[in-house]
Amino acid sequence: MISQLRKLSSGINYDDVSFSILVGEVTYYTSYINKEHVMTKKAFDLEERLVSFAGDIIFFCKKLPNDYCGNYYANQLLRSAGSSALNFGEAQGTHTVKDKINKLSISLKELKESRVNLKILNKVQYGNAEERHSILNELEQLIKIIATIIKNKKQNIQ
Repeated sequence: MISQLRKLSSGINYDDVSFSILVGEVTYYTSYINKEHVMTKKAFDLEERLVSFAGDIIFFCKKLPNDYCGNYYANQLLRSAGSSALNFGEAQGTHTVKDKINKLSISLKELKESRVNLKILNKVQYGNAEERHSILNELEQLIKIIATIIKNKKQNIQ
């Protein structure tokens, strides 16, 4: 999908331009956040959003300073962001509602850990500020979505 989007945009210089593409039942929102054609996408498919979030974190961490602090926080952020997507994937294969709530709660916990990590990096101004804010925005949305799913699942079992 990303390669198809890149083909559509080749040779065009975008600055904060957004567009959407409908593919099957999932709408992909793509925005170019700088002249290097760095793409971020938001999909309504939650698993895909979590995978994209983990991928965005990888690209963000690759650009952090290669010093003790940069490596420490990058490693923590990589683990927590990746774990949130992986635990959400595990939640999809559970057999009971309680097990699903447990896995979703772990995913939520990992997202909240990622948020604190990014806030620390924001405080010390590590990494690209625009990317950091974009990632934090997506992270806040993911936290709200998963917290709402957990809340609804808990109400349904009572």
